[in-house]
Amino acid sequence: MIGGKPFEAIAIGDSASLVKRITEADVARFVELTGDDNPLHVDRAYAEATPFKDIVVHGLLGASFISTLIGTKLPGEGALWVSQAFEFLLPVRLGDELTISVTVRAKHERERLLELETTIVNQARQLVLSGQGKVKLLEPRPAAIPQAEPTRVAIVTGGAGGIGRAICQRLAADGFKVVLAYHTNQARAGAVVAEIAEAGGTALALEADVSSPDQVLALVEAATRRFGAVTTLVNNASPRIAPGTFEALAWSDVTQHLDVQLKGAFQLAKAVVPGMKALGHGRIINITSQASDAAPPPGWTAYAVAKSALATFARSLAVELGPHGITVNNVSPGMTDTALIGDIPEKARLVVARQTPTRRLAEPRDVASAVAFLASHEAAHITGETLRVNGGTVMA
Repeated sequence: MIGGKPFEAIAIGDSASLVKRITEADVARFVELTGDDNPLHVDRAYAEATPFKDIVVHGLLGASFISTLIGTKLPGEGALWVSQAFEFLLPVRLGDELTISVTVRAKHERERLLELETTIVNQARQLVLSGQGKVKLLEPRPAAIPQAEPTRVAIVTGGAGGIGRAICQRLAADGFKVVLAYHTNQARAGAVVAEIAEAGGTALALEADVSSPDQVLALVEAATRRFGAVTTLVNNASPRIAPGTFEALAWSDVTQHLDVQLKGAFQLAKAVVPGMKALGHGRIINITSQASDAAPPPGWTAYAVAKSALATFARSLAVELGPHGITVNNVSPGMTDTALIGDIPEKARLVVARQTPTRRLAEPRDVASAVAFLASHEAAHITGETLRVNGGTVMA
């Protein structure tokens, strides 16, 4: 007899059996469950007038104990009964003691399938049922092995700017080791790192031009050496917006934005994704813009084109990386009170604020809160999405 062996341990010729005495209570429960109240099975006077001369137990009541064997003994846990052919040879009577048996006659490794011979014998050693069945043993789900949570390490590009600074501060407050990537403003980057350290967090400022493949690789290698594998990437770097008409726009203006925003995000993803795959976990968050969600402001063509491309890049990555536990999302701010909008007249900013349902412009901390959510465990099943932080200016 076997008590639920793994499929690999089951051999041709293995068998299992059980003994069951059939009672009136068994018949009553079977009738209640199936609704089969044929008087041959429940009315003694009726049965005595038939050639059987007494109550005949439902054939499938006895056969149901084959399912008991399959589900509890051979093969046991995970068994799925896929086919069965029975031949009922003799009637079963109340009080009969049945020995129900199954024996493995063939085994198919690839399909995890067993061919079984099934028999039921009564107390007089008479064969009352014989049959053949097929049973599939489902692949067991591997038990989860508790693992220590990896150190959360975030790279934030454009980390010295208004939104980048707020993101770095928020992630550090949430327990991330933050690598602030800056391009030119070393003093401002150092000030952000100092603020984070004073608040009890951990941060490191590294200079990098994200449009340069070599500098991106050096950035990720330095971050990994210092803190370990990068678990979160925030693509926030952007050249300053220089509004201008299409007539004045040069293709180099467009490629400048594409190189920093799209090419930079592409190269950074190339560098961090292998480590994320090895961990089975990762977050990539792109800071896009309302300029790619609605009508862009006049003269922002280069910026809007790059942000739109970045948003599409995120959705494509989300499809490919999702099976590896890596989510890819966008945070799309509306007009945000930072130096990036320094060239927009104050009157225009006030008009936008009045037209916003929340009656104000976004603050960098609003964007940082959205990034922190998407970087958290609570957002593990969100990918390929754009989280708009615009006070309701644009609604899906």
